[in-house]
Amino acid sequence: MIVLKATQDKVLAALQAVAGIVERRHTLPILANVLIRKSGSSLELTTSDLEIQVRTTAELGGDAGDFTTTVGARKLIDILRSMPSDQTVSLAVNGSKLNLQGGKSRFTLQTLPSDDFPLVQEAADFGPAFSVPQKTLKSLINQVHFSMAVHDIRYYLNGILFVAEGKSLTLVATDGHRLALASAELETEIPKQEVILPRKTVLELMRLLKDGKGEEENQPIEMRFAGNQAKFSFSGMEFVTKLVEGKFPDYNRVIPKNHKFNVTLGRTTLLASLQRAAILTSEKFKAVRLSFEPGLLSIASSNAEQEEAKEEIEIDYGGDLIETGFNVTYLMDVLQNMSQDMVSIDLNDSSASALITIPEQSGFKYVVMPMRI
Repeated sequence: MIVLKATQDKVLAALQAVAGIVERRHTLPILANVLIRKSGSSLELTTSDLEIQVRTTAELGGDAGDFTTTVGARKLIDILRSMPSDQTVSLAVNGSKLNLQGGKSRFTLQTLPSDDFPLVQEAADFGPAFSVPQKTLKSLINQVHFSMAVHDIRYYLNGILFVAEGKSLTLVATDGHRLALASAELETEIPKQEVILPRKTVLELMRLLKDGKGEEENQPIEMRFAGNQAKFSFSGMEFVTKLVEGKFPDYNRVIPKNHKFNVTLGRTTLLASLQRAAILTSEKFKAVRLSFEPGLLSIASSNAEQEEAKEEIEIDYGGDLIETGFNVTYLMDVLQNMSQDMVSIDLNDSSASALITIPEQSGFKYVVMPMRI
């Protein structure tokens, strides 16, 4: 039986869509495989790491009929990548093996029984479905993902909080030193739901979501949340993931209010100055000193070799002198993940957190704690 017969680019695109979660090393050898299920003329590809499951359906030719097997996902992708994109490739059943053929190249691949493939058991208590354009969700994730913690013992920080309530969807991420929040409007009103998506799920969604132009950017992604699971459906794909259990910090308490001083300045100018100043910060101590005085922002850094950098930016500011220190990486992260021309900084005093916002986008907030220098 010929399981599929199509051009290399079509087969590779379908496989790459599901293979992002497949780890290089596994305790269970079958988790390195992709589950291939042929039903009539339709082909279903599924991967799993026991916590996340990704499935896509594609029409990739071949013989009509029913057939299931599992084969090494990375090997299959590596072989396909080595072939020309317009070459027709076929995958045929050969006993307990699969034969992959393209042009004058032939490969025989070992399979494992599909019955052994550990499918994720879907939750029975999913809440109401709601959807947003894929471009919107990708934009929200892009605005907050860099603030997620990495391998923090406070496991609930190793991900992003999704809060759907009324007609708004809010994403929040924090690592304890900075916090990013971004919101978007929903078309329908839904009851309050709060879940924490794991870091790996967030990064995989970023990879898969489309933010192209025209029709593509408005393609919806449907979301459903359960007590311990989230389910996403988009672009012919189904994505099921376990959630992080735990209580996310009260982010509203962290966001400073009633600032005395505000500065609005060009994002690219500030970013370029910070990038230059960052060159002379210490490897362990990535600190820069910011001095706000009437008409001028000074940025200074130094390192253990007693080298120094100083940058000056003219600003529209008439408040008191404020000298404060920040981790320069935290400031650059937020500026690099924006596309807007202007950025606004709110301050109270030298020991208070700074609030960074976008003048034309009320749904975005970024809080960064000061450093002692």
